[in-house]
Amino acid sequence: MHFKALSAAVYGIDAHIIDVEVDFSGIQVAEDRFSTVGLPDAAVRESRDRVRAALRNSGFTLPPTHITINLAPADLKKEGSGFDLPIAIGILGAYGALENRDLSQFLTVGELGLDGSVRGVPGMLPIAVAAKQRGIANLIVPAANAAEAAVVEGLNVYPVASLPEARELLNAAVNGGIQVQPYRVNSSAMLDALQHYPSDFKDVRGQTVAKRALEISAAGGHNILMIGPPGSGKTMLAKRLPSILAPLSFAEALETTKIHSVAGVLDAKSGLVTQRPFRSPHHTISDAGLIGGGAVPRPGEVSLAHNGVLFLDELPEFPRNVLEVMRQPLEDGTVTIARASMSLSFPARFMLAAAMNPCPYGYPHC
Repeated sequence: MHFKALSAAVYGIDAHIIDVEVDFSGIQVAEDRFSTVGLPDAAVRESRDRVRAALRNSGFTLPPTHITINLAPADLKKEGSGFDLPIAIGILGAYGALENRDLSQFLTVGELGLDGSVRGVPGMLPIAVAAKQRGIANLIVPAANAAEAAVVEGLNVYPVASLPEARELLNAAVNGGIQVQPYRVNSSAMLDALQHYPSDFKDVRGQTVAKRALEISAAGGHNILMIGPPGSGKTMLAKRLPSILAPLSFAEALETTKIHSVAGVLDAKSGLVTQRPFRSPHHTISDAGLIGGGAVPRPGEVSLAHNGVLFLDELPEFPRNVLEVMRQPLEDGTVTIARASMSLSFPARFMLAAAMNPCPYGYPHC
């Protein structure tokens, strides 16, 4: 018996739709065997143990047969635990435990716990965007990712907390339609309501010259370097710089949220980045941490600061090689990371603010 479910894989800040095809031999063996093909990484290969335990602890009994799981297209590397839920749904469909035999309008993503619970995964916003572009109407996601996925208009987002809940939702689509209301958010109202900063520029008293310099920098999008002795207020002023920048547009907020979602640093409660980012990495950061990298490239600090401010405190303490790799993002507004398996580009258009002491000893005059 063959069954197909839909899922998605994230590459860079974009997602690709993945067909999760499940087939079982029908010949009983001593112990059920899982074979996962389609360039899965270690986390995907380990999903067979999580899925097996989740099915058993959710009350589903599977006869011991050989199960083959194909993640297509096979030439794209699949990574992460987000394929657990669609694999389990595909197995249930292949064994006839689903009344809904056509899941072409349902995309499922989620990690499974051993008890059958569904856990959140990073990169949900790019997955929702890809589903809408593909014309898929319904998205079944972990409850922790519902607010993030619902930011994309035109999708029916259904949060689930467990595997049996996902099965009941899919069966309800056949038996008279889904009675559960999809999760909704008002993105525009969310953007307007949460456009405030805990560190506001209006709270600064004095510092007339420095404030004027920051205002000119913010108005023109210029980079700025502040030089002064310790305790003169350089870091305090830099933290308040995002509050005088223009408010985020919805398009900017969506692009910034995609980067933070892929990096796994998005606040699950908000679902949308509503403030201009402020990133302040320590001077011990590596060039890969600043620009991004890894076997499968991930965004670095310059991309997490996209549409916001990147603040480098104690600028002379940063290694030379770290500062030199910032040339491309400062000039082009993007970072291209090439690896043997793939080459990905991340947006990195930010304001650079830096601070330093006038001399190594911190005195105003040396």
